[in-house]
Amino acid sequence: MHLYSLRVRYADTDQMGWAYYGQYFRWFEIGRAEMLRSLGVSYREVEERLGMRLPVREARCRYLKGARYDEALVIETAVAERSRAGVSFAYRVVGERTGALHAVGGTTHFFMDRDGRPARPAPELDALLERAPRAPRELMAQIEGA
Repeated sequence: MHLYSLRVRYADTDQMGWAYYGQYFRWFEIGRAEMLRSLGVSYREVEERLGMRLPVREARCRYLKGARYDEALVIETAVAERSRAGVSFAYRVVGERTGALHAVGGTTHFFMDRDGRPARPAPELDALLERAPRAPRELMAQIEGA
């Protein structure tokens, strides 16, 4: 799993100081972008240089423990599944200090070209995703609720 640390900002919380549920999807996006960056390409390069888009087809999150304002978290990200048409990512949100599991989730994306048509991934993107960390099976079971 790729690890990326962040801190719950005031703007991420509701009036009670808990992280707002929608922020978890933003954190998933951050984890995904930083994982790609760690493999040598930014999301911007995927779009501009490789001519690929990765629109979200499905997103899910299982909330297990609330995160509070100023809490340090680690976003763990990995590739869950790949196909010729798309890619799925899996995520864990973990307390950096406590190790507490706050949430698990996943996003499924399809490959699209610059003109908005479904496409096969550019060879460089395909190779990059092949090098990406893989999600453990137990995480996939947690996301599915098993």
